[in-house]
Amino acid sequence: MMEPRPAPPLQDVDNQELENFLSSLPKERGIIPSYSYQYQGFWYSPLTFQGIINCQKYFQPRENDIFLVTSPKSSTTWLKAILYALVNREAHPPQNPHHPLLTHPPQDPHHPLLSKTPHQLVPFLEFLHPSEYDSLCNSSDSSSRIFATHISLGTLPKAITGDSGSLNCKIVYLCRDIKDTFVSLFHFGTKKKTSPISLEDAFDLYCKGISSAGPIWDQILGYWKESQKNPHKVLFMRYEEMKDEPYLQLRRLANFLGIPFSQEEENSGLVDQIISICSFESMTKVDVNKTGTFVDGFNNSSFFRKGVIGDWKNCLTADMASRLDQITEEKFRCSGLSL
Repeated sequence: MMEPRPAPPLQDVDNQELENFLSSLPKERGIIPSYSYQYQGFWYSPLTFQGIINCQKYFQPRENDIFLVTSPKSSTTWLKAILYALVNREAHPPQNPHHPLLTHPPQDPHHPLLSKTPHQLVPFLEFLHPSEYDSLCNSSDSSSRIFATHISLGTLPKAITGDSGSLNCKIVYLCRDIKDTFVSLFHFGTKKKTSPISLEDAFDLYCKGISSAGPIWDQILGYWKESQKNPHKVLFMRYEEMKDEPYLQLRRLANFLGIPFSQEEENSGLVDQIISICSFESMTKVDVNKTGTFVDGFNNSSFFRKGVIGDWKNCLTADMASRLDQITEEKFRCSGLSL
């Protein structure tokens, strides 16, 4: 395996240099940021650019690293929590195993998901400085870290996607109904009062593919094809299936990661416990998810809205829904993928 390049010192990158780089890229109005820039065929917020370039240059995966990839507002927060609880279930069991009520013990009050947000436990790769890559410790396995990202397949560091010899790192891709994804993204954007945009304008940009990490169809299709080509490397998941079949999908995820549930864990109700502590109802009651802020001034509470399937019906007109469905059908035609 190639030796990683040494990480640059903090504040090594000149702001003017970054601005000059951005000025060379196609630029359009954004749905959440004021502007988005096109890089390697996809649109990104200026906030993420330095992180994207840094990880392309300096990131080196470990043997069993896990990468959760999503388009923004595809239930990233939920699957971050599930991945963390699943991978760390031995070190941090969701329920107190020493409680006298052995049949239905309460949640462990010291579980990290009750004191930290999913975004703190599973950080976005593009929001990390290179000096933080190696220091991240969010898995009980020292050869494994859990990262999240919205980066397209072609923009991910080649050390992750290329032929890395014996590396066993995994990519978990989660997508969601595109109409629901758009509506969730729009409502999330309204939390930022500094850059309001109308539903109609946001919808037009979205249909043109100009959204964070968009075009969303191209991002989804890239990971779908890779999951068909390398099913041992990429697991393709759907939000709706996670909601409808949480037990089946959680077991599927555990098997893919090479950490299947033992019969003893199944008998103890561990699957139920993970689903419970990561549920929308549970996470919205946790104080840390109701207070404080994430990057760029977004409140932690803004990452929890409804968590339901089909909410687009309360926001989009029939013509809007039909337009998105038509684009989706055209983009995915002959791919074997349907959403």
